[in-house]
Amino acid sequence: MIEETRAQETYEVLREAKRALDEESKLLAKVYHEPAIFELEAQKIFQKTWVFLAHESEIPWPGDYVLRRIIDDSFIVARDEDGQIHVLFNMCRHRGMQLCRSDAGNASHFRCPYHGYTYKNTGKLNGVPFQKEAYGPEGLDKDEWAMTPAPRVGIYEGMIFASLDADVQPLEEHIGDMGWYLDFYLKKSSAGMEVVGPPQRWVMHADWKLASENFIGDGYHTQSTHMSTIKAGIMRVKSPAYLKDGVQILAGSHGCLFMGFKPGSYFNYPQSIVDSMKESLNGDQVALIEENSVLPLNATIFPNTSLLHSSMSIEPDGKSVPYVTLRVWQPMGAGKMEVWSWCLVEKDAPEDFKKASNRSYLSTFGASGTLEQDDAENWSGTTRVAAGAMSGSHYL
Repeated sequence: MIEETRAQETYEVLREAKRALDEESKLLAKVYHEPAIFELEAQKIFQKTWVFLAHESEIPWPGDYVLRRIIDDSFIVARDEDGQIHVLFNMCRHRGMQLCRSDAGNASHFRCPYHGYTYKNTGKLNGVPFQKEAYGPEGLDKDEWAMTPAPRVGIYEGMIFASLDADVQPLEEHIGDMGWYLDFYLKKSSAGMEVVGPPQRWVMHADWKLASENFIGDGYHTQSTHMSTIKAGIMRVKSPAYLKDGVQILAGSHGCLFMGFKPGSYFNYPQSIVDSMKESLNGDQVALIEENSVLPLNATIFPNTSLLHSSMSIEPDGKSVPYVTLRVWQPMGAGKMEVWSWCLVEKDAPEDFKKASNRSYLSTFGASGTLEQDDAENWSGTTRVAAGAMSGSHYL
């Protein structure tokens, strides 16, 4: 009865919040820090749509695997001996123990530490200790008791997604029109993109939605939030309000923000990448770059995957160096998330550029990056204040 009352109260709050948003363009502050709302997000969003887990280049060789999750559901993302990718629920079929506890590695099999059940990296049950003594002469049906795969798995330009909903729309339909804009991040080279090293991870006491929506295209905050980075000469722009005239794009539930660059500079990419970009992108995309001197800066794929494409200085007298960062705003509960952040570079880029691009990324959007710290202060501050009672009647 108590749970039903709470659920009804939450429903009434959200119904009024939706009305205010639809009719008055006002957002209820409480949505950024409320346990009951987070529980609904987990059920209605993260259990129903596509969520990014890993990049193919993180598991380049047979046997490679990484450990990832969708809220509290842990998955092993593995490449088998034939090169096929599998996304496997990280729970033994015997007594439910977590099978794999290493963040990344290389293994042909996963052995449960509880009773020793062993599974191939395809998910097939391979070994059961004392099988005949425990289960009789016929033993277990190993096909029936294989690891449980994610209900749906899809790959988009090297990005591995999974969904907990077997009936979810195809990944290509989920991406939809946003694919045209993602090409600027992911298809600048026919060779594709690769990650540089493992992802950086850190916990932030902030609501995941603040980060996701900020990366759709908040060009309004730079003149205030990022002033120190601009004054330090790390971000070399003509004006602190350099994104004021940026063009925001909405594509279904996704979005991005375009920013300009000095004509002919192409964010200071090496000429080999500029040439590859013009060959790999379609005619309309190339025309947009050449005629308007713009590229997308930040973007979000609903619900919690973002990309950022920028160029920062790593030497006092040197040119700015471009980079692309891919990040996941991993919810950990109401008002708390873990940030997963990768640096992406073109596979066929010169090695010296790959190193410089990673340095540029680390100095600004790594765990201790200047811009990352700026944003974290804003998001955590908003989340902290939203935890109180007043936020339940406070509109933004």
